[in-house]
Amino acid sequence: MSASQDKNRSMKRTAIACGALVFGMVGAAYAAVPLYELFCKMTGFGGTPRVAEAQADRQLDRTINVRFDANVAPGLDWSFAPEQGSVDVKLGETKTVFYKLKNRSNRELAGMATYNVQPDLAGNAFAKLQCFCFNEMVLKPGETVDVPVVFFVDPSLADQKDIGKTISAITLSYTFFPAKQKAQKPVAGLNAQEQPKL
Repeated sequence: MSASQDKNRSMKRTAIACGALVFGMVGAAYAAVPLYELFCKMTGFGGTPRVAEAQADRQLDRTINVRFDANVAPGLDWSFAPEQGSVDVKLGETKTVFYKLKNRSNRELAGMATYNVQPDLAGNAFAKLQCFCFNEMVLKPGETVDVPVVFFVDPSLADQKDIGKTISAITLSYTFFPAKQKAQKPVAGLNAQEQPKL
């Protein structure tokens, strides 16, 4: 085998390795956001509450105050508020609270809620069993709905050395943002000039 053939093979291997590296980097870039989101949901990192599949296996006598915060981003003509400002829950106790949502506009609107808890270190102990924030919400003109959140504060919070002994309150915060809709339906009773622009 000649030196030029060896050089060609070496260059081909290098080109294949570089192509595979570029392909792998592009794949990692696309996977980074969903993987980070999954990591946050699984660990509570950054104040992201966990999604639980079952209730806590035990309940402690220790009580924590859970406060509720509700916000709507500009561009979404909704009102959004918790039906109560806070509740006291025992660690491990399953609790259901409701928020009231109202579409104040004359057209159908879609929204999606983001959420977190404060302090951030409590994120891994705050677990949701059911939440309106898991799905996009679509409200008709003037429609009002009560939406539930079912949650518990994991008893393991009491064992966390960073905040377990000192934390007395957790704030659960939501912000609704406009979501893309396939098509907005015309509103009955409005003439063509009054219909919302698509």
